[in-house]
Amino acid sequence: MLQFLKYVLATFVGIILFLFLSFFILAGIGSLFSSEEKVVLDDKSVLKLDLNQPIQEVGVENPLSEFGIPFSGEDNVVGLKDILDALKSAKADDKIKGIYLKTEGPEAGWATLEEIRTALLEFKKSKKFVVTYGESYSEKGYYIASVADKIYLNPAGGIEWNGLSAEYSFFKGTFDKLEIKPLVFRVGEFKSAIEMFSRQDMSEASKKQSVELIGAINDNFLKNISASRSIPVDELKNLADSLAVENPKAALKYKFITHMGYQDELEAAMKKDLKVAADKSISYVGVNKYIQGASPVEKGDFNKRVGVLVAEGEITGGDGGDGNIGSEKFVKELKEIRENDKIKAVVIRINSPGGSALASDVMWREIQLTAKKKPVIASMSDVAASGGYYMAMGCDTIVAQPNTITGSIGIFGLIFNVTDFMNNKLGITFDGVGTSPHADWPTATREMTEFEKGMIQKSVNEGYETFTRKAAEGRKMPVEKLKSLAQGRVWSGVEAKQNGLVDVLGGVDDAIKLAAKAAKLNEGDYRIRYYPEKKRPLDEMFEKLMGNKEEKVTNKALGDLAPYVKMYKKLMNMGGMQTRMPFELVIR
Repeated sequence: MLQFLKYVLATFVGIILFLFLSFFILAGIGSLFSSEEKVVLDDKSVLKLDLNQPIQEVGVENPLSEFGIPFSGEDNVVGLKDILDALKSAKADDKIKGIYLKTEGPEAGWATLEEIRTALLEFKKSKKFVVTYGESYSEKGYYIASVADKIYLNPAGGIEWNGLSAEYSFFKGTFDKLEIKPLVFRVGEFKSAIEMFSRQDMSEASKKQSVELIGAINDNFLKNISASRSIPVDELKNLADSLAVENPKAALKYKFITHMGYQDELEAAMKKDLKVAADKSISYVGVNKYIQGASPVEKGDFNKRVGVLVAEGEITGGDGGDGNIGSEKFVKELKEIRENDKIKAVVIRINSPGGSALASDVMWREIQLTAKKKPVIASMSDVAASGGYYMAMGCDTIVAQPNTITGSIGIFGLIFNVTDFMNNKLGITFDGVGTSPHADWPTATREMTEFEKGMIQKSVNEGYETFTRKAAEGRKMPVEKLKSLAQGRVWSGVEAKQNGLVDVLGGVDDAIKLAAKAAKLNEGDYRIRYYPEKKRPLDEMFEKLMGNKEEKVTNKALGDLAPYVKMYKKLMNMGGMQTRMPFELVIR
């Protein structure tokens, strides 16, 4: 009887949970349809640009995020395209009187921030205001905030102003403790992606390229802030060296900010400028809502398009997945673009540190085939290095931001010998038979012979020769000159432009204009289409419901350790030949 009651109770609870979840799903579906209604703007609206969140090339809308449904995925991810589109529309929109920036700690790369900053400067030509308030500002946050007319800083807050740094993680000690032997095969003095396995610190070559890289990015950073705040570059450097901007009073003294104050004080000042009564609220509109309401009738000939194919993430074979560029999926998409006669030119928008050498070559081939039929322009975002550069070098013209991380023309092979780990730590041993001495080669469960290691190194050498030859052909320079710029060395966009690895400094809009010009399309006579096309909200909702539950549960269980587990999984996926830049390079 007790067992029967237990089953009845379990069934009852299950039904309640099912009804509860169904209610939220139906509410989510209802919200999708209601969200399609036209967004009506007040005549004195302010665009709220919140950059304190992850920013990727194309946004991801999760219709269920606001309902808190279990396993429904993360919050919405704002897209760079949406931000740039919103700023363009807001500049000409009489109902948008200004912009309120939230930019304390943007989760984006330097080139992404450069695109947003440039668009904000263009918006300011409308003579509308740009204001910002922060409890504190990181250097990335202040880079955006520095364009504002009014910069408010909380009296108890602060600004991070101590220079840029780049930090690398090294795992040799970990592998030594685990008795795992990474076998690394590389070409290129600067191919430092493998140093995490073979060293416990940076080599001199790695330090040299890193110092020059962050130096070039810092120069661009200081130059632009100097122009916006009228503070000499030398003074900005001295203030960073001396840690003189240690509190809000110092920030005000040195003209980093215009006001020490609270958010309500900034809003009171905005109300005066907007001629809004003190007891009334400011009519804010966010980027996503504004894009929904500001969608103008598209101009240009429907039969004349510039297609922008977004390639974001690490490079893998197959279809890839979230955060990856799958070569098979990329090839299919690009082939459809190539065969679509309405698309007259293509921009490949690249944001990738590289990955699989084979997958990179497969995509390069498809880009080459497309370039024979219509103009193809590469637009580099935060990073287009190694495999990312492999893709770009197949294009007619390469466009990069001054602070884009690029180059890293090199190749390496990686195999883990886990024999001692499995034997000594887990008690697992291996034995087997084969029809030839090398039937199990390459292998992770025995020590390879020098001959076998030599065969892998030979393959890596051949891969490097292929990479550099194709890069030289794409750049129309002698192979020896190209090799002097290669060896796995990483460059900033400015440096790459100086040495011929990049043609033009600019953003995705500049690349689109170049593509249109190459296709002999007049301004205003064509439309722009992004690919892969954005999923419909309903499709996005069900995909989120059926998303990666395991990863979400793992992240919740491990907390702060989750990023290290994710990094470990990446390490285990780095077997084979790789065209990849220094791993997990973060400049802050």
